[in-house]
Amino acid sequence: MNSNLNLLQPYPFQKLRELFDGVTHKAGLNPINLHIGEPKHATPDFIRQSVADHLNRLSHYPTTQGTPELRQSIADWVMRRFNLPAVNPDIEIIPVNGSREALFSFAQAVIDTTAKPAPYVVCPNPFYQIYEGAAFLGGASPQYINTTADKAFRLDFTQLPGTAWPRTQLIYVCNPNNPTGGVMSLDEWRQLFELSDRHGCIIAADECYSEIYFDENQPPLGALAAAHQLGRTGFPRLVVFNSLSKRSNVPGLRSGFVAGNAQILEKYLLYRTYHGCAMNPASQAASIAAWNDENHVLENRRLYTQKFSKATTMLSGATAAQMPDAGFYLWYKTPVSDTEFTKRLRRDYNVTVLPGSYLGREVRGVNPGENHVRIALVASLNECTEAIDRIKSLLNNLGYA
Repeated sequence: MNSNLNLLQPYPFQKLRELFDGVTHKAGLNPINLHIGEPKHATPDFIRQSVADHLNRLSHYPTTQGTPELRQSIADWVMRRFNLPAVNPDIEIIPVNGSREALFSFAQAVIDTTAKPAPYVVCPNPFYQIYEGAAFLGGASPQYINTTADKAFRLDFTQLPGTAWPRTQLIYVCNPNNPTGGVMSLDEWRQLFELSDRHGCIIAADECYSEIYFDENQPPLGALAAAHQLGRTGFPRLVVFNSLSKRSNVPGLRSGFVAGNAQILEKYLLYRTYHGCAMNPASQAASIAAWNDENHVLENRRLYTQKFSKATTMLSGATAAQMPDAGFYLWYKTPVSDTEFTKRLRRDYNVTVLPGSYLGREVRGVNPGENHVRIALVASLNECTEAIDRIKSLLNNLGYA
C-alpha cells in the first residue's frame, strides 16, 4: 500500500461521529443538520429535465475533454462573469466531475517528486481537507498559512520562511474561503502572483463558492479577473476550479470545470486521459443548460441572503456572528471550546455543526480553527431560524446571552 496513506488524518465528519459517540440528544426536538456544506435548495426543474431528456446519450463513451458545446458554454460564462475579453474553450477550459476530484487529481499531475529538496504544497489553515490529502498522496509536504480574526482572515504570505518558497510547487487558495467566507483583494492576488513569478509555483484557485454572495453590485473578485486586471496575459501558472454544485444546487450532478493557463491544462488533460474521469453525456447536456442561465442563481443568492440576514440579526449580542464576504458558512466564535460547544448543541438541542478545530492543524503553536464552529446555512429559512434560536438558548445556558 502507498505509505503516504498513513499521513492522512481522519476526515472531519469521521471525527464528528467519534465526538458524538454515546451522546443522546434530547427527545422531542427535530434534528437540524448544519455541519455539511451540501446545498439543500431545490434543483431547478429545467436542469432536472435536461438530464432526463438526454439519458439516451448514456449509450456513448464521453470524451475526457467534454463536448465543444459544453466547453463553449463554460467559456462564455467565465467571460461574462469575470469580464474577460477572451477565453479559448479548446485550450483554456476542461470540464471535470465536480471541483473536488479535480482539486485532488491536479496535485498528482503537478507535483514533481524528483525535486530535491522534497516539494512543498502551500494552503490556508483552516482549509478544505482535500488540499492536504492531495499534497500527501502526491508526495509533497503541506505548509500552512494561518488565517485568523486579528488579520481579518487574510492570507499573510510572510508567515512562511523565505526558505519555504523555493521548495513550493503548488499553492491552494480558496476564494471565497471555506470556512471563513473571506474574499481575496486585488492586492492579495498581486502579492500571490509575485510569489508565483519569483519561485515558479503554480496557483490552484478553488472558487466553488464564487456565486454565493450578498451584494449584487459586488461579486467576489476571481483569480482570472485579477490576473487580467494586472495585465497577466495567458494566466501564467494559474488554474481556477469552479463547480455547479453550490451555484445551481446540483451537488449530485458532479459537474465543474478548470480554466486557466493553456500549457498547464494541456498536461493536466493528458493526466486525465489516463485517470479515466470523463463527465457522462447527460450531465454535460444539463451543465450547458445550467451555465447558460442566471435567473436561478439570482434566486439562489436571494435565499441565502435572507438566511444570513436573519441569522446575523439573531446573533447580534455579545457573541455576535459576522457576515461573511461570500459563501454559505457562518464562521462563528464560540464562548467555550468548539468541541464542547458542538457536543452540547447536539445533546441538548439536536443541532449539528462542525468544530472549527477539525478543519485546521496546529501550526506555529496555534490551531486557528479552535473556538470556532462552521455553521452551514444550507437548510430552509425556517430550519435555519429554528437552529439559530436553539444556539441562542445554548448561549443563554452558558451565560453568554
